[in-house]
Amino acid sequence: MEPILQKNLPFAPWMDPRTARLPGILPVEGDDWLRVDDAFAGQMAERDRLIAERPQLVHGLLPEARPAAAELFAAVLARLATTPGYVVAPDAVTRPDGVTVPLDHDAPLLTLGRLVQEDLCLMQATGAEHVLTGAMLCFPASWTLAEKLGRPMTGIHVPVAHYDDNIARRVQRLFDAIRPEQMLWRANALVYDEHALHQPRLEGQRRPRPVQRLYLRSERQCLMRLPVSRAVVFSIHTYLVRMEDVSPEARAGMAAAGL
Repeated sequence: MEPILQKNLPFAPWMDPRTARLPGILPVEGDDWLRVDDAFAGQMAERDRLIAERPQLVHGLLPEARPAAAELFAAVLARLATTPGYVVAPDAVTRPDGVTVPLDHDAPLLTLGRLVQEDLCLMQATGAEHVLTGAMLCFPASWTLAEKLGRPMTGIHVPVAHYDDNIARRVQRLFDAIRPEQMLWRANALVYDEHALHQPRLEGQRRPRPVQRLYLRSERQCLMRLPVSRAVVFSIHTYLVRMEDVSPEARAGMAAAGL
């Protein structure tokens, strides 16, 4: 399979002191939440394939999250109605790549998975933590949705060495403080030798150490509070570029950042 790549990385988080350390959160400027980039057609074709062939692997929704999923469904459709390249009708949406997707209100996350490049996760407050209650996750970077669904933030990040108690408390305070009118975002970066976007792994399975260092994968992660359900939407826009397409300055800074 040919790699599905962007031509360049729009932001190098390790090069900016505001984002170089966890949690590295910045406010979203305007309504810059859902993006359409030069890999749209390729990523959406892969999303269509995964949803058709492996829906149980890329989708999960707990019963208590159905109202939040319906609210997110409406919010995304409203956003797409003003997004260049989309045509939103009462019963279907035509994407910028010309594919028309029927609107299924009974399967909101599965439908959204075929409309936007972003993976979409729902986090809802349960006790002292936010719990993953639903997700459309086509492009996981070394984690598996079925294993994480229903877990709180600390449980989700169990195998992440630098996600310690201090970071967990800071992230939870952040989730508690998110306001509907102010979205937030952060970005990460990982080096891979393989170009697959769909890379699920269980907690005991480590990501192979890159030897050739061929690809740089970066996730732009946005956080948005839904005003009615109060769920937090965690969206993930995945960028994958050839290492040679990363700017020389950014490549030079990778060693110091531990990448």
